[in-house]
Amino acid sequence: MQFGTSSIDFSILPYQEGINPPVTKPNPGFLTDIGEEGMRDLLERFYMKLFESPIKELFPKDKEAMREAGQFSADFFIQICGGTPYFNQHRGAPQMRGRHAPFRITPTARLHWLVLFEEALQPIIDNQLSSEENIQSFWNYINVFSQWMINTKEA
Repeated sequence: MQFGTSSIDFSILPYQEGINPPVTKPNPGFLTDIGEEGMRDLLERFYMKLFESPIKELFPKDKEAMREAGQFSADFFIQICGGTPYFNQHRGAPQMRGRHAPFRITPTARLHWLVLFEEALQPIIDNQLSSEENIQSFWNYINVFSQWMINTKEA
């Protein structure tokens, strides 16, 4: 999907059970461009979309708890983009597959998650807060990362 004149490729990689493709961290330039506050804003937007989404049952039911979860996620993404290791400092090593294990994450839930993340990225694209190359790198990371979180077959 393309927005305006953007050439960012938001295609979603197909999920293949049992295949975990290699993950490449995003360009640190994405964080440099939007800053820590921009990353926190991005994750707040994203988590508020999740709060109203078809996969909201996977997340906290209380809006303030959801905001807090979004900030933990922002800590992770700041760290993964080469910033301050807030996640490690506050929560320990990421070990994201283990942290997500208690939640039933299906391939369809992954699709919802990615579509909402794309929507949350829209203001960064519209306001040209980061280069297309850096946004693409971030998208490519979450596209593959999301495959690793799937832990439940479709019903």
